[in-house]
Amino acid sequence: MEPDQHEIYEYARKRIRQKKALYLHFVIFFLGSIFMFIINKWMNVGEPNNWYIWAITTWFFIFMFHFIKVFVTDSFMNKNWERDQINKLMTMQEKKLERLKNEIDNTK
Repeated sequence: MEPDQHEIYEYARKRIRQKKALYLHFVIFFLGSIFMFIINKWMNVGEPNNWYIWAITTWFFIFMFHFIKVFVTDSFMNKNWERDQINKLMTMQEKKLERLKNEIDNTK
């Protein structure tokens, strides 16, 4: 594999691992929510009787943070984004250096 192809492959592999972990998190969240509901309703565990709602809501927000990280943050701010930002900054710095060089040449 060429270096660019290897980099693309590694990035794809990383993204698939992230998505797989997110899907597993969702399945565990779903089954855990059902389990907490059943424990609360059938066994009357815990006081007050709506403790499971707070637990599921908290877990849901944690899941949403995981979702945002995988599909928003990591999707847009990946290596290509970093590379583009670096190139943009390097271009700006080169332009400034060229402008300063021209100013120095013009003052002589």
